[in-house]
Amino acid sequence: MSEQIERIKTLIVGSGPAGYTAAIYASRADLKPVMYTGMEPGGQLTTTTEVDNFPGYPEGIDGPTMMVQLQKQAERFGTEVRIGMVTAVEFSDEIGGIHKVTVDDSKLIEAETVIISTGATAKYLNIPSEQRLRGGGVSACAVCDGFFYKNQEVAIVGAGDTAAEEASYLANICKKVTMLVRKDHMRASKAMQHRVNNLDNIEIKYNTEVDEVLGEQVVEGLRMVNNQTGEKEDIAITGLFIAIGHKPNTDIFKGQLKMDETGYIITEGKSTKTNKPGVFASGDVQDKEYRQAVTAAGTGCMAALDAERYLASIESEETVVS
Repeated sequence: MSEQIERIKTLIVGSGPAGYTAAIYASRADLKPVMYTGMEPGGQLTTTTEVDNFPGYPEGIDGPTMMVQLQKQAERFGTEVRIGMVTAVEFSDEIGGIHKVTVDDSKLIEAETVIISTGATAKYLNIPSEQRLRGGGVSACAVCDGFFYKNQEVAIVGAGDTAAEEASYLANICKKVTMLVRKDHMRASKAMQHRVNNLDNIEIKYNTEVDEVLGEQVVEGLRMVNNQTGEKEDIAITGLFIAIGHKPNTDIFKGQLKMDETGYIITEGKSTKTNKPGVFASGDVQDKEYRQAVTAAGTGCMAALDAERYLASIESEETVVS
């Protein structure tokens, strides 16, 4: 690593609604934030064709445009947005301590506060036709995109509580929901299984997996395969929802921050405080319940306010000591 060292007040790691909202609040509070966007500037919303449920956009807006607008708003107040990937961290255990963050294996940032907004990545099946039609009818968020398939026939892949909940949500707006469960049973809680089984327009296919998503530009159908018999079946659908979980982007923070068993950062109570003083987490990196753009933005606001109060408390203590 070269001897590039920069000292800053607030570092924001990751972009997206949480990161950009944190940047807006932090810059308005004169925390002079520097943001590193990561490998996917704008986060998951940059892969979403249309966002219809974020307040303030009566006609809807496409995800990439929304992220560009959030970035411009953050920059208007003084945020410095940089393209770069955090590759190592060394967080201080001391109140008022300096946190060391390495960017692109070459630049060392020394920050008084750090806001982590690296998000989570939806798990996909990783078959070519699915990847090709992401944004063209293949989605990992029924709550985000289900509205666009009102009164249409769709399919959902998954067997846990999230899949059952999203299947129930889709059943309220779609004509029919075909649910593909890889094993001969669901992993969802009994209560969630009962909810799914009691909805007439949900058909559950056990021991069934996706063989191919049909369609050139948009989803037109689904080829399913029974993993016990090898028998294949085609159905006509316009939307395919993948509900097999998310992976929080927290690998680089392991061993430094407290996390749950699946890797989500644990924050204190209703705050964004982590177990390291001066380090805060916002957005999907610490929220596995809601995972919505508006809730991520809300926690981004909270993180900036927590950082501002933390710095103010340190300055107050230093004044008293002086």
